[in-house]
Amino acid sequence: MDTRRSAVFFAWLLLAPALLYVLAVVAYPLVDTFILSFTDASLKKTTNWVGWANYDKIFNASFAEVIIRTFIWTFFSVALKMIIGTFGATMLNAAVPGRTLFRVLTMPPWIVPMAIGIFMWGWMYNGQFGMISGLLQRAGLVDGPVAFLAQGSTAFWATVVTDVWIGVPMVTLYFLAAMQSIPQDLYEAAWVDGAGRFYRFRRITLPLLVPSMITMSMLSLISTFNSFDIIWILTRGGPNGETTTMIIDTYKTAIGSYKYGEGAARAVLICIFLSLFCIAYFRIVSKLSPGEKR
Repeated sequence: MDTRRSAVFFAWLLLAPALLYVLAVVAYPLVDTFILSFTDASLKKTTNWVGWANYDKIFNASFAEVIIRTFIWTFFSVALKMIIGTFGATMLNAAVPGRTLFRVLTMPPWIVPMAIGIFMWGWMYNGQFGMISGLLQRAGLVDGPVAFLAQGSTAFWATVVTDVWIGVPMVTLYFLAAMQSIPQDLYEAAWVDGAGRFYRFRRITLPLLVPSMITMSMLSLISTFNSFDIIWILTRGGPNGETTTMIIDTYKTAIGSYKYGEGAARAVLICIFLSLFCIAYFRIVSKLSPGEKR
């Protein structure tokens, strides 16, 4: 019995540094933010308890638009990353000359510092001297300069394209590693049976790639949902709030307007959404796990 207690004590002793880290870096800020969301904290010296007032303020028509916009922005960004990443990984996994060079060329969007890459896209979106507007004019597709970031509809999709450009390399390399882990015997057996390339991809590659797709889509969803740099550097949530997502709105409220209590309420709402995503992810993974009863 003493030996068992010693083993348990030793196990907790080994876990203690990690537990202290989680409590200090994750749990304490989370609890403090939750408590802050029930106050009118700002630059004032005194802070009063306001209950659910901050949550009542955010559940209005304008914030509902922000929530819907955030989900649309996240959906299209993640979907395009998954589609382009799957296609790119398939191409890079093919036995073609120079594929090592092609794999290296997929890295620049990921290697280049994010802020520099975003500023580069901002210059290309410029209506007067941007490359994209210039190419469209030379091709005769538009009559004059197109200021992509000055119009709500084009600014929204411009931020989506930039986010996809930054995120695709990671998705591609992740899927490429997953494809390379698939046993070649399966492809050889299908090839002997006369299966074509598309049939092998549809019947072998895609089914075995599903677990990796679920994992990467969830990681990409969390990262995209919380994405701040891209929208803030390109548009700062404009024009007229057309690119304002939940994280941008939270920053503007808490930091821009010094309404820390209201900003904390928005942060708690973001945390709830992400927690629901994680719960859904773990439920899906548990159902796909071997030996799990369906």
